[in-house]
Order: sequence, then C-alpha cells, then structure tokens
Amino acid sequence: MIIYEILVTILFFILLPFYYIIRACNGKFLYGWKEKMGIFNPPKFDSKVIMYHGVSVGEVIALENLIKKTKETFPDYKIVVTTGTKTGQDIAHKKYKDIADYITYFPFDVPIFVKSFLKKINPDVVLIAETEIWPVFARQCKKMNIPLYIINGRISDSTFKLYKAFTPFFKHIFKYYTGIYTQSKIDEEKLLSLGSGNDKTEVMKNLKFDVKRVESNFDLNIGSNRVIIAGSTHKGEDEIIFNAFKHLKSEFSDIKLIIAPRHLTRIDEVSALAEKTGYTFGYRSKDDKLDKNDILILDTLGELSKIYSICDFAFIGGSFNKTGGHNPLEAAVYSKPTITGPSIHNFRDIYWILDREKAGKIVKTPSELEDYMKKLLSDKDFYNQTCQNCEFVFSDQQGALDFVIQKLKEIL
Repeated sequence: MIIYEILVTILFFILLPFYYIIRACNGKFLYGWKEKMGIFNPPKFDSKVIMYHGVSVGEVIALENLIKKTKETFPDYKIVVTTGTKTGQDIAHKKYKDIADYITYFPFDVPIFVKSFLKKINPDVVLIAETEIWPVFARQCKKMNIPLYIINGRISDSTFKLYKAFTPFFKHIFKYYTGIYTQSKIDEEKLLSLGSGNDKTEVMKNLKFDVKRVESNFDLNIGSNRVIIAGSTHKGEDEIIFNAFKHLKSEFSDIKLIIAPRHLTRIDEVSALAEKTGYTFGYRSKDDKLDKNDILILDTLGELSKIYSICDFAFIGGSFNKTGGHNPLEAAVYSKPTITGPSIHNFRDIYWILDREKAGKIVKTPSELEDYMKKLLSDKDFYNQTCQNCEFVFSDQQGALDFVIQKLKEIL
C-alpha cells in the first residue's frame, strides 16, 4: 500500500499539467481544485462531526432525507457534506445550506491532500454514498481511527467485471472499512466476491425510496376521466407529449392531460403548443377544471409532487434531452406507473429498478412512449399489475434511512 501511495503521488503530479491543458482545450475548467488539494479554511471542528459524501447530483439528492434525519437525531453534531463534481456541489449548496455546517469538495486520493483534508474536517465518522472506493482515503481513515462506511452501495455489471480482475487489491482495501451496506442482495454478493467480508457487508436497501406520500386534496372535477401527467417537461418534450396525447385522445376519449413544465418561464410557449392541438386547455393558477378542459397547464409552484396522486400514470420529463431525468418516485410513491425517455443519468438506479420490476418503463423513442401509454390505457389487467408492481417496489426497498440512523447510534 505504501508503494501504491508513492506511485499515485508521482503520477498525479506528472499528469496534472496535461489534465489542465486538456480541460482548457475542451473549454472545461477544474472546479474546486484548491479544496481537492486540501487548500481551504473550514470552521474549526474540534469534535462531533459527521461527514457525508455524494460524488454528484444523484448521490447528493439520495442523501437528502438521511442528512435531515441525522440533524434531527444528533443535534449536537456538526454535519459536513462533500461532493466530487461542480453540479453535485451546486445541488448540495441548494439543498443543505440551512442544514449542513460545511460543504466542500472531496479530496484527490493522494496522501498529502487526504491528510490535510481529514485534519481540517476531523470527522468522527465518514459515510460515502453508493460505491466510491478511494484506497488512500480509506487507509488514512483507518490510521486515524475514523469509522468509514459505504452506504447505499451498488456496483454495476460493467464496473464489477473490471474490479473482479483486481480482487486481491480490493480485498485488501476493504479491510480499512468499518461497514459496507448495499442497496440489494445482488450488490452484496458482488462486493462479497471482491472480498468485502461477511462481518461488515450487509443489505440496507435503497435510500432514495424512503419517501412518503404527501396528503393532497385537489378538486379538479376529474369525474370518470383518466388523467395523464407530464411532469417537469423541458423544451422539445412538450411537443412529444402533445402529439402522443392527440393520437391517444382519438382512441380513448376519456383521457385528460396535465402538463407541468419544469420552468414556469416557459408557460407561454407551452400554452401556444396546447392551443395548436385544437383541444380545450386551462390553467391551474386560474382554478380551471378538467371537466371543461382536455388539457390543464400546471403553472403553479410546489404542487407537482402532490398532484401526481390524482393521475393514472405519469411521464417524467428531462429525459428526451440531455438533462438526465427527474425523480420518478414522486409519482411512483402513489403506485402510479412512470414512463421516461432514455436520458436518465441523474436517477439511473431508480429507473432501472422500476423498469426491472415492471413498475414503469424506460423508452427510447417518442413512438415507443406512445405505444406504452396505449398499453396502459387499453389493457386493464396490465395497468393494474403495473400499479401493484409499484407498491411492491416500495415495500421491498424502504427502510434504508432507519438502518443508517441505527448504525450511527451504535457508534456515536
């Protein structure tokens, strides 16, 4: 391990100038490089610090409820949140500015940077979301007697194949971890085969599924009609949804559409597209109802997650462009099937689970989207089974948050 650390340090400083040049040529800049080198001035943390790390957007979002619960359960402890990317850092500052005591970047996995980081933060425990394995950081935590955990751990098939070739190395690194807690039995088995050890590896389920239904009381005069919601749509997706609705409406006269653009600045644009459909439409802000309108534009803030409760199924936007999708669990928690386009990197693991358990569908094209909507509308047994699959997924996946809190109670 000492030889590894020496080699990592030498390679880092040799390759760093080339990395800067490549980034500059690509028009990309290295955000947080000072912090990643341990050059920052945090508040003085003498003791009682819980550190959470989520590399990017998906992991940071997954930690939200857990971090809030941690603050409630351990009010005397400071909370430090780290990320590895600029987008993750932006989300962390947005979500945790009133919760976390400090937000910064995770250090480069080079001994001098890791030591500087850990001395300044001085954590009592470190919890890393998903499965980021940093050998130098893990070894340094062990040397400083800092409990180190992987939580919400998962490992893709492609990553597993790569890691498998280096099993002896990973088996050695896993000795530095206090606990490794996975999303599923499959993930647990993969990590065990890499040498994580039966004494510290356990299934905790998935943090992202620890969401609750929000009580809602919407009177939109739905009657016996069926409602499709297109939530968090972006430019280019509204056209896809309106085209699909027009085709389906000619066959299923009882369907209504609620469309909720991600950004309210696009309301006029969406309204113009709605008008082109030839169907009647109204606005939530004007208290328009679905008995007199075929399309309702949700032009209010903070209602989408609640209004999913009244739909029959939902399309989740940000998935037919490069946005990376939005959270499908806001609809799935009400046992509503969800459909998404192919761009899902922000919530990939959730979509994979929903798709695998036939509680939703990842579609590749607008025509495939329309076909799946038609299947849900035309096949009652298929629709009911899909709703039941949503319920199964939540009952199978929930409990992760309480699991982690209990582990923290045992060590703090």
